[in-house]
Amino acid sequence: MLSGEVRIAVGEATVTGRLVRGEDSQTGLLLAHGAGTNQDHPRLIELRDGLAAAGLTVLTFNYLYTEAERKRPDAQSLLLSAHRAARDLLAGEVGGPVVLAGRSMGGRMGTYLAAAGEPALGLVLYAYPLHPPGKPENLRADHLPAITAPMLFFQGTRDSLNRMELFDRYVRPLPNVTVELLEADHSLGGARNAARLIERTAEWIGRLVR
Repeated sequence: MLSGEVRIAVGEATVTGRLVRGEDSQTGLLLAHGAGTNQDHPRLIELRDGLAAAGLTVLTFNYLYTEAERKRPDAQSLLLSAHRAARDLLAGEVGGPVVLAGRSMGGRMGTYLAAAGEPALGLVLYAYPLHPPGKPENLRADHLPAITAPMLFFQGTRDSLNRMELFDRYVRPLPNVTVELLEADHSLGGARNAARLIERTAEWIGRLVR
């Protein structure tokens, strides 16, 4: 695998990305981090390197706020600008649409791009935050039916940001959704389940590109 740091232009600013090329350099996966971490979080690195070892070309990146070492996430419009710029860079590297993947908030931003009709080969959502903690009435699901690309959800059965009865009502019935349940909280079991996430993700994407 070949890897390297890249700079991603977001308006007049830039953020850092890390690109790892797998053997199948024509299949790209954009892996976005969650709200409380950055692209150098150990679990994200483990996912990135494992998926690259499975053959994918994987790009992680920082949002503007994590690049500046701030804790509070940017406004959604700025998050989407960074996400779109990273997607565009990776699409140029592999020569076509990419899989939009992400942990929690990072995965959610990918769904907004796909729901707006922007190109995506598929989406992989690790611990999708269906609602804020303690606020199940504030669902983040209205846009999901607008997504036409296949979606793979990895969800923990004890996730405080995903009441399973709501997930089963609003997400699981969508015709393009595949679900992998884990006996875990929002961390998806941490390092204990990393190999499963990598294996199942690679298998699912392999079926998409056959």
